[in-house]
Amino acid sequence: MLIATDLDGTLLRADKTISARTSAVLERAAAADLPVVLVTGRPIRWLRMVYQQLATPLPAVCANGAVVYDPARDQVLRADPLAPEGLAEIARRLAEEVPEAVLAVEVMDGREMRHHIDYPMRWDTEHGGVEAVQAVAELLTQPAVKLLVRAGERDPDEFSALVGKTLAGVAEATHSSTSGLVEVSASGVTKAAGLAWYCDRLGVPAASVTAFGDMPNDVPMLAWAGRAVAVGNAHPAVKEVADEVVASNEDDGVAAYLESVLP
Repeated sequence: MLIATDLDGTLLRADKTISARTSAVLERAAAADLPVVLVTGRPIRWLRMVYQQLATPLPAVCANGAVVYDPARDQVLRADPLAPEGLAEIARRLAEEVPEAVLAVEVMDGREMRHHIDYPMRWDTEHGGVEAVQAVAELLTQPAVKLLVRAGERDPDEFSALVGKTLAGVAEATHSSTSGLVEVSASGVTKAAGLAWYCDRLGVPAASVTAFGDMPNDVPMLAWAGRAVAVGNAHPAVKEVADEVVASNEDDGVAAYLESVLP
């Protein structure tokens, strides 16, 4: 068996901390040789604060599946970024269909972020490695593991659907926040694809994977895994594909489930 868990809204509490109960059960999993993989929309540069709370750094599928990361060696095992020509096509389509959209990109395998000067920065600057640019063209010159789209305050489901329709055939669009931020990856790149690559490397079939999540960007992973578990605070789309719904992230839903299956 392998455990794959999302971070924000699933393993982490609202204050971005890992509870003592969750830390303890992850240590039990390690002692029982049960592999645990973090599968997150976060880029590599956002993982430091998570690893600071873990006794043993866990491997991570980052940027919604675009990067597979080994923290023990600080090594990217696999990256599947958007190429510059793909970024240019995405920017062209968005300019036509959503002219008010402003963009940012995660580059250098997610170790750095570049954003248009008009892109509204929120929590992004807390993690460093951020640069503002004056022209959209400056965002399109190097491969990006994720492109971020904002257009003012939007209903997240509706805006994600609009961007997805606009980029159909050239990129994947999803969301994991309530602020109207849409996350764009290369065509075929999802949490499911990144996790499948990692599991294949270990020789673990999908049927042996239990996955936990809470937001639409987790849906492909949950649909792929042998057992899909939604936390109680999950988006309706996540609960719809889940085999089971456990307690919320604030109530240690992942930890409670793992306690029930660990020896």
